[in-house]
Amino acid sequence: MIRALALVLFVAWLTAPAVSHAAAPAADVERALADLAGADADRRDAAVATLGGTGDPKWLAFLGALRDGNVYARKVGGKVEILVGGARSTKGDQDLIEIKAPYDGAALGVVPVAGLSEVAADRRLRIAIKPFLEADETRVQLKDPDPGVRRGAAIRLGNQADPAKVAVIEEALAGEHDRWVRHALLEALALTQLASTDAGVRTAAAHALGGLHSLSATAALVRLAGEASVSAGERAAAAAAIKKIERWTILTTAVETAFQGASLASILLLMALGLAIVFGIMGVINMAHGELMALGAYATFVVQNVFRERWPQYFDAYFLVALPVSFLVAALVGVVLERGVIRRLYGRPLETLLLTWGASLIIQQGLRLWFGAANVDVASPSWLSGGVAVMAGLTLPWNRVFIMALAAVSVAAMYWLLFRTGAGLRIRAVTQNRPMSACLGVRAGRVDALTFALGAGLAGLAGCALTQIGNVGPSLGQNYIVDSFMVVVTGGVGKLAGTILAAAGIGGLNKGIEPALGAVFAKVAILVAVMLFLQRRPAGLFAARGRNAEA
Repeated sequence: MIRALALVLFVAWLTAPAVSHAAAPAADVERALADLAGADADRRDAAVATLGGTGDPKWLAFLGALRDGNVYARKVGGKVEILVGGARSTKGDQDLIEIKAPYDGAALGVVPVAGLSEVAADRRLRIAIKPFLEADETRVQLKDPDPGVRRGAAIRLGNQADPAKVAVIEEALAGEHDRWVRHALLEALALTQLASTDAGVRTAAAHALGGLHSLSATAALVRLAGEASVSAGERAAAAAAIKKIERWTILTTAVETAFQGASLASILLLMALGLAIVFGIMGVINMAHGELMALGAYATFVVQNVFRERWPQYFDAYFLVALPVSFLVAALVGVVLERGVIRRLYGRPLETLLLTWGASLIIQQGLRLWFGAANVDVASPSWLSGGVAVMAGLTLPWNRVFIMALAAVSVAAMYWLLFRTGAGLRIRAVTQNRPMSACLGVRAGRVDALTFALGAGLAGLAGCALTQIGNVGPSLGQNYIVDSFMVVVTGGVGKLAGTILAAAGIGGLNKGIEPALGAVFAKVAILVAVMLFLQRRPAGLFAARGRNAEA
């Protein structure tokens, strides 16, 4: 009997706090709703704190409606009732509005707007509401299916370093499996703990930030290391973390510089690949090469607009269609140039230079007349937006990774065409000995046209790729024509292997010296280096053969 009584008393003791805890918040919430309809600013702020402090998504949605001016009050039986407004309508000369319960949004019917008074949210009240809605938005983003959204929310929590958000971060960490989102959450947790008042927590946080190589924590760690009021252990932990971060920064900077050099080399290679065919193999100084690139870029712009207007649901696929379209447009213009005038000027480099320079001016002016003088906007598809995180503090953009892959595929395709196909054999035969090739039945004129079209098409392909990293305008080609010729001449006229090596060398050297000299002086230094190199090796890395050598 005594044991049974004790058991009953124990259960009653356990349940009593729960009942009182449930009743108190309900009373507080009811009072808070009544205070919102009043005029006392302090009581209204306290009411927002009460509702937002519950963390209940339904009350947070109510605060969002309050911020947006969609909360109303009406008197019922001597009491003030708070409501959320819904859709509005008109019946006769009377304006009606749907009303809903403030907590669960249950429909309460349709009433005249005149019978309600708006619970206005002034600037002070909106400021009070903002932290609760931001916290709720952060919780929602931390559960988003997209890892990029979750990582962005974690980074924002780290920048805020609010000790009240530790529970939110730990909750997100418990269910997170993505490597880089977890890294961002751990960094946010350590940054938040670094603002703690507990010396042990701050010391552990400093060690954690050093292990995470958190560049964003450098300023806070420097302050902690320089504070005289903290313990020697905290200062030592902060100093050790700073050294780890600095060493990691040197490593990431070196990797990033190497990637930027490879990226620039890929861009130069894409630009120079078509010129290596036209100038290197055919011996034609094509000053319109840059404008052929611009044609490829504008073809991409047109394809984008067609997809945006006719097939918006497939917009992300426009770039895959634009690649072959830009190649074909530039190749077609190249055939017209070659068949129209250039074929009459083979072996006369000065005349072809002047002719193609005039053609470049005509194409530029045509682009201005058709598309306007201003730059046009070419959007990136979603699969080329953002980047891939390869290490802490270093993210490689997808658009540049794609250009590097495109350059590699283009070079492989060119080698396959020139050295593994009958068409490539005919191109090399005409290049090395035109009369003998004609005697053997090779139609040299057709080979010339197809070769020029190939070089022009590669220029258009380069223009398509460049839309993802630069502006598209009528003078796009003028920005790259000098670099293209410099790569081809340095590598050796007519040698694709030399073009590849020259693009890699010039791109890597440019990005290597740019941090020290700046972008302008880096280009000047590269130009001087190329001039000195050509003084020692006028033929470039590899000596030219074929038609140019004979000339």
